[in-house]
Amino acid sequence: MNIIVCVKQVPDTVEVEVDRETNTLIREGVDGVINPFDLYAVEEALCLRDQYGGTVTALSMGLPQVVAALRETISLGVDNAVLLSDRAFAGADTLATSYALARGIRTIGRFDLVICGRQAIDGDTAHVGPELAEWLGVPHVGCVRQIREVTDGCMITERMTEDGLERIKLPLPGLITVAKGINEPRFPTLKGMMRAMRSEIPIWSVQDVAANVSRVGLKGSPTRVVRTFTPDHHRRGEILEGTTEEQVTGLLCGLRKAGLLQEGTPSGPTHHP
Repeated sequence: MNIIVCVKQVPDTVEVEVDRETNTLIREGVDGVINPFDLYAVEEALCLRDQYGGTVTALSMGLPQVVAALRETISLGVDNAVLLSDRAFAGADTLATSYALARGIRTIGRFDLVICGRQAIDGDTAHVGPELAEWLGVPHVGCVRQIREVTDGCMITERMTEDGLERIKLPLPGLITVAKGINEPRFPTLKGMMRAMRSEIPIWSVQDVAANVSRVGLKGSPTRVVRTFTPDHHRRGEILEGTTEEQVTGLLCGLRKAGLLQEGTPSGPTHHP
């Protein structure tokens, strides 16, 4: 089984600055980590390979520094890794990103399964996986929490929904996005880290994957971030004075005026003999 797992490097901080001209995140000079959901995707790919044989290839798109994240996947046991990096890819929304990844996958060659994390923590859209499946022309299942069985030409998956669990038969080749809890990601081994240091990770440009430049980066992004800002929070408080009985009466009256208390509620404390 030849598996391709898509990995994204996300900022390892909440202090991320935004380019005011393009309204995109400034990733240069910011430490990055593998998107946590993608670690579950990597682990699931490794488990399937260990059980059914084949290879696992990690694919990512981003700045040259993303090579470090791909080396980490190799230290975990991934066989090969490829990075898509080109100025033309910059500023891509989810549609342009999924198109570029699809071109990368087509360049890698034959595959049986593509695995993505459910979503990226810096965008939280959960769009890339399903969009990637559409570009590749393969069926997909989202939010998979368990792979129950793999047979010739298909796999039985179990996915989470708002109403419970669904068991779905997925024809192969196909794509799945995995949810947190599908497995427990492993730690890198010393042998794996040594292999990662020695591994050569190819960096492919737009031309290398034969991508249409009008469909990648900002040019290929039909959505735009028009403005980003931190919302203002206004909190108003009121200090109640007087005796305890007067404070309670004032509080109840205030709640009643605000519509937070039903009419007929006693307007003051009740004394019991």
